[in-house]
Amino acid sequence: MADLSEEPVRVALVDDDPLVITGLRMLLAGDPWIEVVAELNDGEPVPDAVRDHRPDVILMDIRMPGVDGIEAVRRLAALTDPPPVIMLTTFDADQTVLAAIRAGAAGYLVKDAPPEQLVAAVHAAAAGDPVFSPAVLRALVRHTRRPAEPAEAPVPAPVKAAFEALGERERAIARGVTAGLSNADIAAELYLSAGTVKAAISGMLASLGLDNRIQLAILTHRLDTTDDQLP
Repeated sequence: MADLSEEPVRVALVDDDPLVITGLRMLLAGDPWIEVVAELNDGEPVPDAVRDHRPDVILMDIRMPGVDGIEAVRRLAALTDPPPVIMLTTFDADQTVLAAIRAGAAGYLVKDAPPEQLVAAVHAAAAGDPVFSPAVLRALVRHTRRPAEPAEAPVPAPVKAAFEALGERERAIARGVTAGLSNADIAAELYLSAGTVKAAISGMLASLGLDNRIQLAILTHRLDTTDDQLP
């Protein structure tokens, strides 16, 4: 939870259903450390809203009749330091979730998630931590190994080489990300500081050319040949 010296987490809501927007606003209003700064009904104006309102986190529907959530996330990638996006979906096994993550989304939640989970997810995303359960993350990374998945391309040779060049501590941190652990949990498992873990993840994302920790989890699941568990 936020410290008294901190500012509230600024949130933008994007959904074409006014009832969903109203419900999210009312739910988030129960937390004094969350402030809704923008409400949009389509993905088209999202980049401009980010420039104008500077949200820390975006809650965005995947399916919208205009510019959908996946395309909106792609467009956000053109901005400098875009905020993390939590995709909202009606189905916890929706095939479009993988596409959203590959586009750069920070994670996803089902729309009927408990209120406390949604509030916690907003704070977690603002802190750079995972925004869905370990079970969901494991299901996502397992999905990438299905032989019938037509969208799965081979890992580019430079990315594979960069991954193989990672040190054992970096790989252990990456396995923690794959297991759905927060930075604090990984730090506790490996006897490191949370700052060290955060810096290591940022370094891996840069060296591997990835946008977020979910992409790191998927890549680690595909390429790491050691035990998936933390040492």
